[in-house]
Amino acid sequence: MSSYAVPLSGLTAMSDSLNVIANNLANLNTDGYKNETLDFATTLSGVKDAGTTTNFSDGNLNSTGVASNMALQGNGFFVVQDSSNGLDYTRNGDFTENNQGQLCTDTGQLLLGYPAVNGVIQAGGALAPIDVGEVNNIPASATTSFEMTTNLDAAATTGTSFDSPITVYDSLGESHDLTVEYTNTAPNTWTYSITLPAADTGGTGNPTQIASGTLNFSSSGVLTSPTGNVTGIGITGLADGAADMSLTWNLDGSGGVPAITQQASASATSATSQNGYTNGTFTGFQVLSDGTVQGQFSNQQTMALGQVAVANFANNQGLIPVENNDYKASSASGAAVIGQAGTGGRGTITGGSVEESNVDLSAEFANMIVAQQGYEANSKVLTTFDQLAQTVLQEVTA
Repeated sequence: MSSYAVPLSGLTAMSDSLNVIANNLANLNTDGYKNETLDFATTLSGVKDAGTTTNFSDGNLNSTGVASNMALQGNGFFVVQDSSNGLDYTRNGDFTENNQGQLCTDTGQLLLGYPAVNGVIQAGGALAPIDVGEVNNIPASATTSFEMTTNLDAAATTGTSFDSPITVYDSLGESHDLTVEYTNTAPNTWTYSITLPAADTGGTGNPTQIASGTLNFSSSGVLTSPTGNVTGIGITGLADGAADMSLTWNLDGSGGVPAITQQASASATSATSQNGYTNGTFTGFQVLSDGTVQGQFSNQQTMALGQVAVANFANNQGLIPVENNDYKASSASGAAVIGQAGTGGRGTITGGSVEESNVDLSAEFANMIVAQQGYEANSKVLTTFDQLAQTVLQEVTA
């Protein structure tokens, strides 16, 4: 074998190593890029490239505040559709909206996931582009139940009253202000009266009473009757033409503990809630950790618009790098196992962020110095062989 082959193989290997390092440095600011390292193997005539190893560890999160951006943390890849309708896989979550309102890469590849029908995600179904463009408004929903967290002053004298307002919505989304008036009638006993402004039902004058009753408390201030719910609180003949309403007053709060108490402190309502809302227009969306693309509406309601799919592979090193910082599956990587983020060993998604390149600048410069020194050393060996050969030829021809 020629002595030149050994240093020549070293020069080639070091040159290839410098190419890999240069590629890493060139992609220092490429979102989702994964650092590569060139591996070497010995041969009878020196050294040869043994392929590259990709470091698939997480890059740092960069919060962009852009709703369509998302970053995977942990295992997995976003699934995108290439120009021939094939599947590519990427960690670059710098997605935008195309003219059709579909989420896509900067080269137009469509981000795929599970569609939602009426806010219900069709998990496990066929993948489809994530569409946030044509989102219907949410129609109004009439209130059917409400809850009030209220304390009534145990030290109040007979005849003392306390008012607590709450807003509810009818079937047309019109709001109505109910007032619950509590009146102390005896120790541990209060009456309540729920009223509605007379104008809401087309009348005038004093508010219309729609419900009344008595609240009894134990000596510890715990509501003893009624228990559970007050049902059948009806509102009829609304002036705006909305459907009649039947309300349930949930007296039990979380954990089954009554939300109405009687303690020796000022009467006050600390919280109210009800399940109705007016009609809402689409205002934007956010991406949750499980990949759910959650639509947001002007009435403070939310609705699932779809769910971003995440792919896992048995052997990430078997993936084939292609253009646009994408990968394709191969027999070495195994087929993609596609599912929801946060399940089956797949990572979670951070919305409004992108994953930065995981290239370590200082490490790449150190590797570059080593490769450069290796290149120079092999070059000197090659020069030395050449000088020896010239000396031998001169002695032979002398």
